[in-house]
Amino acid sequence: LPLVVKRNGPSGICLSYMLSGYRPYLSPEAVHPNPILHSKLEEARHLSIVDQDLEYLSEGLEGRSSNPVAVLFDTLLHPDADFGYDYPPVLHWKLEQHHYIPHIVFGKGPPGGAWHTMEDSMLTISFGDWMELPGLKFKDWAASKRRSIKSDRVMPEEIACYYKQYVKVMGLQKNFRDNAYITSVSRLYREQDDEDESQVSEDISAQHLQMEKEDVQTSLIKRNWEVRGYQRTTDGSQVPFCLFAENVALATGTFDSPGRLQVEGEEFPFVFHSMSDFGAAISKGKLQGKVDPVLIVGAGLSAADAVLCACNNNIPVIHVFRRRVTDPSLIFKQLPKKLYPEYHKVYHMMCTQSHAVDSNLHSAYTSFPEHHVLSFKPDMKCVLQSASGLKKIFKFSVALVLIGSHPNLFFLKDHGQGIGHNPNQPITCKGNPIEIDPYTYECTKEASLFALGPLVGDNFVRFLKGGALSIARCLATRQKKKHQLIVERGGGGDGVP
Repeated sequence: LPLVVKRNGPSGICLSYMLSGYRPYLSPEAVHPNPILHSKLEEARHLSIVDQDLEYLSEGLEGRSSNPVAVLFDTLLHPDADFGYDYPPVLHWKLEQHHYIPHIVFGKGPPGGAWHTMEDSMLTISFGDWMELPGLKFKDWAASKRRSIKSDRVMPEEIACYYKQYVKVMGLQKNFRDNAYITSVSRLYREQDDEDESQVSEDISAQHLQMEKEDVQTSLIKRNWEVRGYQRTTDGSQVPFCLFAENVALATGTFDSPGRLQVEGEEFPFVFHSMSDFGAAISKGKLQGKVDPVLIVGAGLSAADAVLCACNNNIPVIHVFRRRVTDPSLIFKQLPKKLYPEYHKVYHMMCTQSHAVDSNLHSAYTSFPEHHVLSFKPDMKCVLQSASGLKKIFKFSVALVLIGSHPNLFFLKDHGQGIGHNPNQPITCKGNPIEIDPYTYECTKEASLFALGPLVGDNFVRFLKGGALSIARCLATRQKKKHQLIVERGGGGDGVP
């Protein structure tokens, strides 16, 4: 296959859409609010965006992604969205089937990926419109399903259903394999000159057998990727598969491995690392009537969701986080109060109901800024330490550690560690994303391996679409060159130019 895509979340779905021949063009009546960008678009109005110079179009644009094509594509789909405007996209899409590039998208569950496992009681951070994929407006889909969308932000369940339906509506099903688990992605090698292999003499001298390692490697050239895994059938059995791909795209997201504190006692069964475990404990009535508070560790939106969930169920909370409440990097500082009132409610509690303000625990919620967990004890007690070194011990009912999550790239050599910006550190979406060429999304340290979405720092759906655009353009360009080369070789075999 020309391409295998690992995971079927929004990144993988969007990439499949573009590889299926859907091409974005500047709409006939569209005028982009950025006059310089609009002028550039007008220069090649007859060409699809896939066939244009993405570096030239991206130049000078600014946005909430460090990847220039992500910013470019976002401003074409949502012009001036960060300034509060709701301008329509300046693009329209055409299906050009001759641009189809064969590919398969593997996913552990139905299309939509991790969205099918998210806590249903919470609202998405992004607006529903920002979660949509090209060619199918979320609001139009919701209206066609007679679903009532009461606000700009929606439930994860709605988004998961939209992604699943999107694959059907766009006719992408033939490219998707559900309930499929990839267990290894490895590079195959072959000798530099396969034709000469049979002519190699058997009496190779000992001198040749002791070639330097680097000499051996230079006589080998990289070939296709070997992708191994299994598909789970309806009866639970596992059917193994093995296929070969010229290219592999990683769209695994960041929800594989919850972040851990790496402290004593973290493996006790009453220490959770996901909202789903916490929700299950509540629904089973395990925390009903408990007097001991739930201990929540973390200062991100997942931790805030847990605080809201506990408060809504009348469960007291001890909230522990390392940063100061005035830290400008806290996510709450970046969210407008009018759009995210529930998160600002949590942030207000973090500031005003702190243990530092009142040394006694509040009945419903108490925050412990600039504290970290030293250990969890078997009798369900936790040892906290402040920035000054002061230790405190608290009894709790369950602990919930929500300090982010990391991708699990176990199927790659060395867990993919060598392809990050820092090759000596594991891949993390914030601290050490995969290093890519900004205009092709190809890994700089591994040819024909691509990555997009959270793996390259684009954690919001609205920005991952730029990665799909870049990869589609790169593969289309290479396919075109390969075709030209075949034509030239075929025509020039007998010496005729």
